Amino acid sequence: MNTTILTITGSDGTGDSGVQADIRLICELGGKAASAITSITVQNTLGIQEFHDLPAAVVYQQVEAIINDLQPQVIKIGLLRHTEVVGMLADVLRKYKPRHIIYVPVLKSTKGERLVSPSVYEAIERLLLPLCTIVLAPSDLPVGPRRHGQANKLASALAYYLSLGETEADAMLHAQTYLKTLPADYADGNSRSEELYNQFLTAVERNYSHYADVAFYAEQLNVSAKYLGQVTRRIANRSPKAIIDDRIITEIVALLTSTNRPLKDIAQRLGFSSQAHLSRFFKKHKGVSPTEYQHNNKQS
Repeated sequence: MNTTILTITGSDGTGDSGVQADIRLICELGGKAASAITSITVQNTLGIQEFHDLPAAVVYQQVEAIINDLQPQVIKIGLLRHTEVVGMLADVLRKYKPRHIIYVPVLKSTKGERLVSPSVYEAIERLLLPLCTIVLAPSDLPVGPRRHGQANKLASALAYYLSLGETEADAMLHAQTYLKTLPADYADGNSRSEELYNQFLTAVERNYSHYADVAFYAEQLNVSAKYLGQVTRRIANRSPKAIIDDRIITEIVALLTSTNRPLKDIAQRLGFSSQAHLSRFFKKHKGVSPTEYQHNNKQS
């Protein structure tokens, strides 16, 4: 008969890793999951923006409440970001002695973001690893593309099969087999970001002569300006404002070199408040005034 599985890790608002994914997967398999959260993250499929780490005393209170009441014999540990939390967990595990302790090394995100400092991992190696019955390694993962939360899902499945009383070898085999049946959630360069980026470029092309404000485009795409910036930087390594301004500069150059329009007309056509406004904008980006640019282009 299976027992409660306690997962001690951070949250992931996308649901593809962290405590949310642990609980979902364990319950889908038919197990019973309990949790203690170590860190609340602000993240989406583009990566982690912020960490809000819980104090060791708060993590301890969560762990103690579950252990005293539900007495889990399988404990899975993931994201730990402070030496005080590591030390506290080591003390609790030495005292309680659960049958299985699984540790999933969480040092960097799939996108390469550093999640844990070297000093914290040194504490993990010294205090926690000697107590673990299983420490997942990259070689434990089934062959295939590296996806967000893949190691986390393997560890959750492994915890479930161990809770049934299986040997470590059998539980690992069953967990690896189960992982291969799961659909991909999202991989690096997810289609949502690429789709939004292309929609942004289309909106810029359609509206650049009237709107240069990032907030306008974010509103048109029904996202925040902050999220739009995350998307453009992830895909093109440029801010939305830089992309908009470059399109406007390209149009100014085209009008300066291919027409005889007065600068005042060009400014009006592209939504500048005045000819002087356009001139300042152009010089900021090109290093010369529109008149100088025209003159230099004619000479060349």
